[in-house]
Amino acid sequence: MDWLDKVKWDANGLVPVIAQEAGSGDVLMFAWMNREALAATRASGQAVYWSRSRGRLWHKGEESGHVQKVQEIRMDCDKDVILLKVQQLGHDPGVACHTGRHSCFYRKLGRDGEWHSVEPVLVDPGKMYKK
Repeated sequence: MDWLDKVKWDANGLVPVIAQEAGSGDVLMFAWMNREALAATRASGQAVYWSRSRGRLWHKGEESGHVQKVQEIRMDCDKDVILLKVQQLGHDPGVACHTGRHSCFYRKLGRDGEWHSVEPVLVDPGKMYKK
């Protein structure tokens, strides 16, 4: 049996993926992978995701230069979630979010019932991407 066959893919052939910074333990982002993306990630040592909005494989950092070097690939107990332990490259500290922040999880629910940005923009998003 192929190692990819052990993953419980959803009805669309996708599995949710969490990218965690290996050094700090910070959760950087959430994305999706199909079989081809997970196989490409393992083969290349860099994170490759399935972009549902683009309908194609998406090599993290292909436009921004903020590549994720994969240290470990793990699977949860139910075999339906993948965890990538990564080194976020391209900026110090690493920028994983398309908003130019370290993590996509930069909003925190306050006691006032509102969402507040609690992490700074490290890189101007307008300068990260091709126009």
